[in-house]
Order: sequence, then C-alpha cells, then structure tokens
Amino acid sequence: MIIITSDWLITNPHEKPLRSHGIRVQDAQITEIGENLALQAKYPEDELIDGSGKILLPGFVNAHTHMYGVLAHGIPIDNSPEDFWGFLKDYWWPKVEDALDKEMLSAATKWACAEMLLSGTTTFYDILEAPNTLPGGLDTQKDEVISAGIRGILSFEATERSGSEIGKLGIQENLSFHEDTQDDPLISAIMCLHTTFTCSQEFISEAFSLAKQSELAVHAHCNEGEHEGIWCEENHGKRPIELYKDLGLTNSNFIASQCVHLSEEEIRIIKETGVKVTHMPLANCEVGGGIAPIPELLDAGVTVGLGSDGYINDFYEVMRGAFLIHKARLQDPAVMPASTVLDMATSGGAKALGLKDVGKLEPGYSADLQLIDGRFPTPVTSENIFEQIILWRNREHVSDVMVAGTWQVRGSEILSIDVNQARDALHKQAKRLWSA
Repeated sequence: MIIITSDWLITNPHEKPLRSHGIRVQDAQITEIGENLALQAKYPEDELIDGSGKILLPGFVNAHTHMYGVLAHGIPIDNSPEDFWGFLKDYWWPKVEDALDKEMLSAATKWACAEMLLSGTTTFYDILEAPNTLPGGLDTQKDEVISAGIRGILSFEATERSGSEIGKLGIQENLSFHEDTQDDPLISAIMCLHTTFTCSQEFISEAFSLAKQSELAVHAHCNEGEHEGIWCEENHGKRPIELYKDLGLTNSNFIASQCVHLSEEEIRIIKETGVKVTHMPLANCEVGGGIAPIPELLDAGVTVGLGSDGYINDFYEVMRGAFLIHKARLQDPAVMPASTVLDMATSGGAKALGLKDVGKLEPGYSADLQLIDGRFPTPVTSENIFEQIILWRNREHVSDVMVAGTWQVRGSEILSIDVNQARDALHKQAKRLWSA
C-alpha cells in the first residue's frame, strides 16, 4: 500500500482542488483520499511518497493519436501541400503510411510511449494506417506498449483506398486484436475506419455491424478538412454525419474525431444521437484543416476528448492550444475555461473512449496519476490552479507517473524505456522511411 501526499490534489476538474490532500493506493486502485497528515496517521505502515511542493492530478487520456507519426517529424518534402486533400494524397499516404513496415512501427511506438509517459499521459487511443504491416501490425505495437507499461487502446484504420482486400484485412485486424486482448488489463481494441471518401457505404455498414457483434466502439475521422464534406455532398447528396445517420450508425458507440467542418445539422445529429467527439487543436492547425467548433459542441452537451494526433505529444502543449485557439476564433476570452480543457484531457477523454474507472483520482478508480511541480512564480489558489497548470506547465515539470498502481516515471526518468536507445532506433528507422 502506498500513500501519496501533495500540496494540491485534483481529483477531477469538476471538483474543487483540495489543499494538503493525498491518496492511498492499494494494488492497482485508489482506495481512499484524505488530508495528508490524517492518511499518514491512519496508515503508518504504508509506504509514503512525499509530494511536498507537488500537484497530484489524474494522468492524461490522449483520446486520439497516430504513434507512427513521430517518424514523419522533419521529413523532407519537395513542395508543401496546398490544402488538406493535397496533404493526404501527395504527402501523408505515399510518403508515410504506405512506406511503413513493422521495424519502423516498433521504433515509433516505443518512442511515442516514452513521450506520452514523460508528459503525464497514462492512457491513449492509437490509430494505425500502414497497409504493409498487415496482418500483425497491432501485435507489433502491443509488444512495445506492454513493455512501456502504459494503458493503450489500439486500432487499425480500415480503408478501401488501397483496395477492397486491404480494407477487409484492416477490419479483420481489429477483430482479431480484440479477441486476443479481451483479458488484458491495459490493452484493448476499437473498430476503426477512415472516412466516407475512402470507404464505400457497404464497407462502412459492414464494419459497424461486425463491431456491434463484438461489442466494440467504432471510430472514424470526420470532416477533418473541407474535402470530405464537399465530396460527400457531391457523391451522396448529404454531408458525412448525415450519411452515418441515414445508415443508422450514429449512436453513443460512435467516436467521430476531428469534426472541424460541421454544419448546423451535423452538430444537431451529434448532440441528439450521443456521438462522441475527439479534438486535435494543434494537428488541425498544422495540416491547415481549420479550427473545430468545440465550444459549440460542449454547449450542446456533447462528450469531447482531447488528442495529440501524433503531432505534439506533450499534452500540456495540446491543452494550451485548446485553451487559446477557441478564444481567438470566437473573440471571446471566456470560452473554453481551463477546467473544461483539463476535463477534456482526463475524464472527458476517458468517457469519449468508453473507459470506466479512468480519468479521475477517486476511490475505485485506477491509480493512473501524475505528480507535477507546483511551485509557480505567483501563488496558487483553488481558483487559479487550473489556469496555472495549463498556461505554465510542460512535460519538464512532470516528476512522477503511475499507471494502474505501478510507477512508470520517477524523478522525471522513465523506468521502462532507455530513452537514448529508443532515440537511436527512431533515427535509424526515420532515415529508412525518408529515403523510401
């Protein structure tokens, strides 16, 4: 049993932060919260982790990432894409996804896990799209994720853009992986498909049907750029979310990521049918996709999680992006309060992914947590602590990270991964990818 004390305990962003409080961890769960001294007096034989000067808060839930994306950081390109469609067609598909093999995938997964753990992320959902790693690409990732000790949901992004056979292999990859990981405490699966412009209606319906039989949620990219909405209207006479609704697929088991270009009707459908949304503020900017109407979705009561998209994995930077860009878009400093953003990064992300007992520091929840430096230039209060964290913290301020009751980062050093070796391996595989 372990007692972890802190100067400030954030159980979840909807509750008032607690001064001089800590938690008790037994096995993989949080069993009790209380004042620091009271916990120590009640359980004098427990191991004590002294969090003086620290803030104790839930580990982040990265609700959407592409771990293989780290291989593309800095990749040479002849001409910058002119729009999102050009980004996919001329760059991302041929130069990255179609060139990946399992050796590259292994190196990228290890490095991405290290980046996430070192910045306080304890859970992630990953989307793999690499035709040349089928079958078995998800197993390659799984081995690295298990070794890192992080909680991971893995999926293969099934698509017909490389042909119907590759599309079927992608669906089967998800189903087989689900069968193989049902008893794993940290690894699980989701059914995943790409978009309405790379998947036929029959293919989409089949993926959803098979997912329902296996009690799997389904994820798809939706309206990341203007291209999908325009294409869908030209080819189907309706927008993407409308198409999913007409196919009978919009419900609380559907996770729609990106959702940058939504019509009012699409927002209404998402609200009324319980579709979950995941938001990638920095990556949407990087590809020129635009800025998603997240404040409007939140006002409509939609569940929204936050994701890195495999672009910048320091989740403090991702939160800061979500906190700032919507204020600029709407010219309103009151939108996207810090507590809302922190919720999207923790319990909101867990809810979007259908996870239970993750995303909060409360009795009965998994002991997924982080300790960060709580010494700021100005005083911390219960009223300003969320803003202080989002505006003035980064991965360098994370000292300790626990996943399911096991320490994975201590003293800002990751325990499960040799970072120097992981970097060397990533450099080697990035060079291979770039030369291809």
